[in-house]
Amino acid sequence: FKSNGTVLQDSNGPSKESPLPAFIGCMRDVFVDWQLVVPEEWLSDSAVNVSPGCSDRDRCLDVPCQNRGQCVNLWQSYQCWCPRPYEGQDCEEEHVTARFGNEDSHSYAAFTITEDLGHDLSISLFLRTRRPTGLLLVLANSSSQYLLMWLEDGKVMVQLNSLETLKAESAIDDGEVHFVSVEVVEDHMALYIGGQEQGDVEIRTVNVQAGDTVYVGGLMERRTTSVFGGYFKGCIQDLRINDSRLQFFGLDSSVRSYPLEFMENVTAGCSGDNTCSRNPCLNGGMCFSMWDDFSCTCPPSTAGRRCEEVRWCELSPCPTDSECRMLNQGYECYSNATFLNDSTVLSYRGNGPISRNLTNLSLNLRTRKHNAAILHAEKDSAFVTLSVQDGFLFMELQSSTLDNSGEEREEGVSTVSLSSRRSVNDGEWHSVHVFMAAPWAETSQWTLEVNLDFLKQDVDIFLGGLAPDAGWSLAGCLGTVELGGIALTYFSSSDVNLPRLQEEQFIQTSGQPPLLGCSGAPMCEPNPCLNGGECQDHFNTYNCSCAEGWAGRRCDFFTNTCASSPCVHGNCSVNGLTYECTCEFGYAGVDCEEEVDMCENHLCAHGGTCLHGPDRYACLCPENYTGPLCKNRPKLPVSVCGDDTRNYTCFNGGNCTDRELSCDCPPGFIGHR
Repeated sequence: FKSNGTVLQDSNGPSKESPLPAFIGCMRDVFVDWQLVVPEEWLSDSAVNVSPGCSDRDRCLDVPCQNRGQCVNLWQSYQCWCPRPYEGQDCEEEHVTARFGNEDSHSYAAFTITEDLGHDLSISLFLRTRRPTGLLLVLANSSSQYLLMWLEDGKVMVQLNSLETLKAESAIDDGEVHFVSVEVVEDHMALYIGGQEQGDVEIRTVNVQAGDTVYVGGLMERRTTSVFGGYFKGCIQDLRINDSRLQFFGLDSSVRSYPLEFMENVTAGCSGDNTCSRNPCLNGGMCFSMWDDFSCTCPPSTAGRRCEEVRWCELSPCPTDSECRMLNQGYECYSNATFLNDSTVLSYRGNGPISRNLTNLSLNLRTRKHNAAILHAEKDSAFVTLSVQDGFLFMELQSSTLDNSGEEREEGVSTVSLSSRRSVNDGEWHSVHVFMAAPWAETSQWTLEVNLDFLKQDVDIFLGGLAPDAGWSLAGCLGTVELGGIALTYFSSSDVNLPRLQEEQFIQTSGQPPLLGCSGAPMCEPNPCLNGGECQDHFNTYNCSCAEGWAGRRCDFFTNTCASSPCVHGNCSVNGLTYECTCEFGYAGVDCEEEVDMCENHLCAHGGTCLHGPDRYACLCPENYTGPLCKNRPKLPVSVCGDDTRNYTCFNGGNCTDRELSCDCPPGFIGHR
């Protein structure tokens, strides 16, 4: 049976209009007056929308529910259970979104509670914003604002009775839609973001009564609103307190809602600001508008959210043979410079808008001078001088002590002196850094309240000397000097390829251009080395590599003293500017020219006779003495002739002599035996 506004009556009586909806569905085993009615008997031409059998098609198979609505099959129809903020037969309708703070306007609205809500309270809404602060909602009565909800650091904060406070764990100022709800049940309050509990707290009971006011987006008083981060900027949708809605637009009388009392600068929909209208992208970046935000497509060599970070050094702004360094704002070109005399002294002045404190000085130095001024500046009683004195680095600093207002104190000036521990005039590069140990403190280990701030403006800073034609000029090289991290550059605006953007600068005021690079005087032209020596330039000094046989600073001393073979009976070796002979055995003297008498002062004892040898002497001992020096007496003679144990036998007819322990040989034979 299908719905047609009628019901089936007794077969003997006519049908009539029914006050109730007609039955929709299937019937079987129908008995009338205890008689089974067969369908073929009562189906006739008068039957409308009645057919045999019992068939049905699941209408949810057509997926009629939109926006994630859940379909429920109702036999010949369906029903959609719609998620918030959607409604309608097919969940095709969406609650109108309220836009707050469009183009940074101050927006707010107020509703009136029309019934007592008791101690249980539920506040829920959909929220979308990119601003990390702002007042969301206030519940107030005639005496107090007893419930407040606001954003702080992008996180939802809820406070009840000015005591109990909850803060969400995660921020929601990402431009996405978030479902936020607060549940107050008896003596507990809980905060949820997207259904996830962010925290709960025990509270005193709250009592929402008819006549209380709900403020949304901010209060009428700007000062009070600013305490909670100012007015809300973003979108609010489907705002509900318990089961009642707070409708900003498209008021629906079929649902429970609280009346809107007033509304200021709140618009329908959730369109974002046209953030590209003010062209936030710098340096030629292309702006793309997003909801309440923008993104920049940056040209090459730029970066940053607004393309504000220019990779200046990739654009090659500096001259050849100089180093480009990125700054927080712009770039600077670093190089070495050569200083020769008073004519190469440079001068600088601060350009005025130097806001940082000048608490350090750094440079690279190369010189051979024992006494020279590197940097000097003075103003009234204040001065600073960095110099080389007796080969050591020396700094003198004197400055007026100032109070918090910048006025000079009555106690006058403070002075400090510093000296390096080792010399710096060896012609090598030395890196110099002078700084306050604690520049943030009222006093510092280097100055006792002294700094270099007097150099910021209207002070001549001399580099390479005390001043032009003042003497004490530097002969050597300096890297780019930095005062408080600001370079005293050697390049003018016409020397670089791109403009300098840094606000804080020291401008060169001297007329002559600096001598770029590092080169000393030409020490090897003409060649100072004599006798074929090779000159080596060592920055304002030279060294001679001498040919063999020559020595001295200029190779002017002949050193091959062995060339004439002065050693007669010995070997010659060079010893500095002279020679030394190593004599053969039997010779002595400076040139080994003297033959040595080996028997002079001999040690042969007991009248022994000295016998000359090639490298030593021998002693011929008298009777009864033996030994190398004839100091030993022989043992008493022992008969050995015929002694079998000694087996001392003379051959060929020789006669054994016990005394001499030898043989008297016959004619024609010699030898001991």
